[in-house]
Amino acid sequence: MAMYLTRFSYTPETWARMIENPEDRREAARSYIESVGGKLHGFWYAFGEYDGWNLWEAPDNVSMAAVALAIGAGGALSSVETTVLLDVEDTIRALEKAKSIRYRPPAA
Repeated sequence: MAMYLTRFSYTPETWARMIENPEDRREAARSYIESVGGKLHGFWYAFGEYDGWNLWEAPDNVSMAAVALAIGAGGALSSVETTVLLDVEDTIRALEKAKSIRYRPPAA
């Protein structure tokens, strides 16, 4: 299964609701990814550009996209970005495959 890193930020309204009724959102996140056959590996809040970070495992890009779309459509987030992570073995395979590509710079 593929690994994904998601960065997100809550809306001010979401933070206001969380202050009034603090909630551990890990269980909700876990249920979303498990519904498509995946696994939640981590959930963190942070200072900085994003309010939180998730590390997910999903069967494929379509499954992860479905989770990200469902969460994003819920209205609680002001931003969400998902990055597909490559393990070392996939990166080595990509490097090997890159050898056969004859790249030509623009206007060269």
